[in-house]
Amino acid sequence: MLSARRSRRGFCAPCKCAPVGPTRDRILAFGTPTSYDLEAYREGLKEAGYVEGQNLAIEYRFANDDPFRLSELASDLVRSRVRVIVAVASGLAVRAAKDATNAIPIVFGYGADPVKQGLVASLNQPGGNITGVISLAEALYGKQLGIMHELLPHAIHFGVLANPNSTLRELIVKDTQTAASALGLTVEILDAGSDDDIDALFKRLGEEKQVQAMLITNDPFFIGRRERLAALAARYALPSIYPFREMAEAGGLLSYGPSLASRDRQAALYVARILKGESPADLPVVQVNKFELVINQKVAKALGLSFANSMQLLADEVIE
Repeated sequence: MLSARRSRRGFCAPCKCAPVGPTRDRILAFGTPTSYDLEAYREGLKEAGYVEGQNLAIEYRFANDDPFRLSELASDLVRSRVRVIVAVASGLAVRAAKDATNAIPIVFGYGADPVKQGLVASLNQPGGNITGVISLAEALYGKQLGIMHELLPHAIHFGVLANPNSTLRELIVKDTQTAASALGLTVEILDAGSDDDIDALFKRLGEEKQVQAMLITNDPFFIGRRERLAALAARYALPSIYPFREMAEAGGLLSYGPSLASRDRQAALYVARILKGESPADLPVVQVNKFELVINQKVAKALGLSFANSMQLLADEVIE
């Protein structure tokens, strides 16, 4: 979650042009710094005329995967009279911001339907003080299972790694079970909400050898632990598909999903537009429509797998 404070010299009224003095921009996030593409966020701000250290000062605050801290941190931002609050990656962070204020603009960036979540009136006319960017990664679980089934045609039992602390867990269960049934597969929901949970889970799966492949769901907790997940999947020879390219780049077998960089850059552009005077009620919710297939050939070879030429041709990137 991030926020921007308007300084006395931040805007030259009444034209509301780009700031000439420093504006405070605080990041308050559910996960850890590695759960987000902060460089893409800074690039989006720079494109709009805001440069950290020149006319923008950024303070980073992270809840470090503790959902109970979010309300406290959001309330602190409201007391600080920030200009904008940005809640990224987690529905819990968005909800905490919404509960804390109905006056300060909020920009979100995460992977669920904000209409169904009761955050906005509609995508085209969000109304109120909230707008943002969605990736709807949950809607891609069927496609991800299909890709893994093509890679592993004899695999029929898939594990689905889910965060029991996520507000979207039940939706994930429903969506993955529906998608698996359509493909003639079965899925086992595997909950892990801590590092110890993850370690114990992979150890069990490696010993039992019932789950033939894994689907890692879109959650900031898992995104922030992509190296750990990739290392465990390799250790226990569990082919896994991930929701973001950053996870394949960190050693995962392959990924299919929206771009974290696109999401965070677009969120930054909306922050800039609000800082220059636009209302979130008038800014339609943007859906990230760029989906990437990234294949890690090195990991595939270590697992004794090979991708069909047709899949490699479809890939946006093949990591050798």
